[in-house]
Amino acid sequence: MALNEFSLIKQYFADATQKRQDVIVDIGDDCAVLSCPEDSDIAISIDTLVSGVHFFADVDPFTLGHKSLAVGLSDLAAMGATPAWFTLALTLPELDENWLSAFAEGMAALASQHNIQLVGGDTTKGPLTISIQVHGLVKKGTQLRRSQAKLSDKIYVSGTLGDAGAALQKRLSSWQPSELTEQDWLFLNKRLEQPSPRLAISQKILPFTHAAIDISDGLLADLGHILETSGKGARINLDAIPLSSSLQKIDRQQALKLALSSGDDYELCFTVAADQVAAVEALNLDIQQIGEIIDEQTIVLLDEDGKPSILDITSKGYDHFA
Repeated sequence: MALNEFSLIKQYFADATQKRQDVIVDIGDDCAVLSCPEDSDIAISIDTLVSGVHFFADVDPFTLGHKSLAVGLSDLAAMGATPAWFTLALTLPELDENWLSAFAEGMAALASQHNIQLVGGDTTKGPLTISIQVHGLVKKGTQLRRSQAKLSDKIYVSGTLGDAGAALQKRLSSWQPSELTEQDWLFLNKRLEQPSPRLAISQKILPFTHAAIDISDGLLADLGHILETSGKGARINLDAIPLSSSLQKIDRQQALKLALSSGDDYELCFTVAADQVAAVEALNLDIQQIGEIIDEQTIVLLDEDGKPSILDITSKGYDHFA
């Protein structure tokens, strides 16, 4: 029997994710009905991924399913929220059962890791476009925000930066440093296509953090959002920027440019009061202190000698309409 809109949903998505007890009505009715704990608020974020803009047309559908959900989960991490539910709007140029099966499997695998249930959505025909809205729970009054950075806060990032940007640079141009091996490229490409939302780190730093954001458009751009809404500036030590072992092999100036201005890392950038630094570092998380918040509303980049850097950054992050 040929697939149609409704059999597609039933076959590939209705039972794709595990069931949560707080879902009263899920896929199959006009609306989902969800139960929210009295002591929690709901954090909501939506992202749209368009073929040829956010991903290459030939991308593995399994990894695309993973990434489509990961970008929203990263937003929840930036707010200190715990994932609960999500909806999916999927626009398809044609019905390809092999593609659908792999896409649903990649999405469901990540959903299972974070106990988030698919509770509704829509399917239409047209250019391949994926919109996912995520919903998370955060204890009342504890959500992280961009606007709460304080003078003398220390600035941290999770993981390593620039890896996804390096993989993207290779795909978009002939750039292919001889120092990087096939294994390096496999690692970098996985960082681009299967990012890991830092939800576990988010929950652990929550009690100590003033402001936070996820790094989706590049460190300078996303840190800039914290600084703009907080009315502050930042001093960044370039020598402290965390680089993967792969990016450490290439020209350092090039690696730093990728780390500062390329997107798709989906790491966290957050600020911590100076008197909370010892407590945060005692958690032994994959995080690195890279600078501090200052009053002057600018970003000062310091070289390894502590002097203003002459590193030429022509791009401060991705902007769809720039």
